[in-house]
This record gives sequence, structure tokens and C-alpha cells, in this order.
Amino acid sequence: MNQQEKEEYLREYSILKSQGKPFFPYAVAKDSLMGCVVVAVIIVLSLLYGAQMGPKASGASTTYVPRPDWYFFFLFQLLRVIHPPGFLGVATIGVPTLGMVLLFLLPFYDRSAERRPWRRPVAMATLVFVIVAMAILTFRGANVGAPTVDSIAAPAAVKAAGPAALAEFNAGRIAVADAGCEACHTIGADGNPGPGPNLTHVGSRIPFQGIERTLVNPTAPMPSFKYMNAKEFTAITTFLSDLK
Repeated sequence: MNQQEKEEYLREYSILKSQGKPFFPYAVAKDSLMGCVVVAVIIVLSLLYGAQMGPKASGASTTYVPRPDWYFFFLFQLLRVIHPPGFLGVATIGVPTLGMVLLFLLPFYDRSAERRPWRRPVAMATLVFVIVAMAILTFRGANVGAPTVDSIAAPAAVKAAGPAALAEFNAGRIAVADAGCEACHTIGADGNPGPGPNLTHVGSRIPFQGIERTLVNPTAPMPSFKYMNAKEFTAITTFLSDLK
């Protein structure tokens, strides 16, 4: 900017400033009024609907389904999509941090004076992609099933056997998750890699009777399931034997 342009800018700025209104009390009054409206709306909603406290927390519960606040649903779903443990740090820290850094540095790497959206295709495409991705992840995170249910799909042989076999497989899948088997075993993309073996294809290695014997007389530190409800025990045994 040369001296002439600078003087012209200062002249226009002085004219616009003389036509404007001071920040106090005009802008302060408007912000205060809007703040009071927001507080009043919150108070009215609290009186009408109350706070969703939910049941009292219990450390002994094995059926509690944790859920984050709605504005974290997109990150919650992102963690469910990224299964390899090595990428969890990237998903929880790397991606959000990178997004925030790029947002803070926007005035430094985007120096264009153009502000019309149709003249900024790259910026608008990035904005649309981020909004759509977060919207989809938020929707799926809000409607996802309980994390206590294993996500492994039913084998083709089970699907071909009919609805009854599929229903039995799904019942066993829920029973296995409720029993806490994934704390020591991996089943598909869920669970932990030890100390127990991978059960993704256990049905092709051990027959039905062998799985029953293992559940009744397991090797330490695995607990015995001989005192489990007979229906759940059968569901677990059938589910594991179907994993081939």
C-alpha cells in the first residue's frame, strides 16, 4: 500500500467512523439484551422439562450403555469406525487438533480478499465436506446400537439356515458381550487381544462339545460358566460354534 492509498483509506475510515455509533452503550446493550433472552429461554425450558438426570450410577452394572453429549457424537462414531488400536491416538487427538490448528491459521494461509463463495471453490468444498462428514457421523453416533453388542456379522451358513438360526446367533452375540468375553478375547473387530485366544473363527477349530467343555472347565484365568443360566449358556455355545 503506497502513501496515496493509505491516505485514501484513512479518509474513508474517518467518514465511516463518524457515521457510526460507539460500542458503548449501543453494542453492549444489544449483546446484554440477547444474553438475557438466552438465559430466560434456558430457565423456561428447565422449569418445563427439567434436567435429564437418568438413573443413579452403579459401578456394579454391566448393562449401562455410555453415551457422550450430542456435540461429541461425531467423534464417538469416528472411534467406532477406526478399529485398529494404533490409530486411536490419531482419531482422538490428531484429527481434532489438526482441524483446530488449520482453523486458527486460516488468516495466515488464506490471504485472498475475495469473499464471494462462488469465487472460492476450494474453501467452499472443504467447508461442505467437513459439515457433511460431521453431520453423518453425528447422526450415526446418535443412532448406533449398544456397544455391549458384538458387531461381527452372521456367517453365510447361519443366514442360509433361516430366520430361526439367525435369531439364535444374534441372541448368542448379545450373551457373549454381556458375559464380558471381549475383555480377554477378540471377536471380529471387537474385544481385546489377550490374554485369551482369538475367537473370530473358533468354530472351525473346536467342535460344539469342545466349546461346552471349555466353558464348564476352563483354563485359568478364564472363569467357569457352569453356573450360568442354561438358555444363555446354550446361546453362547451356539454363537461360538457358528464362528467359522
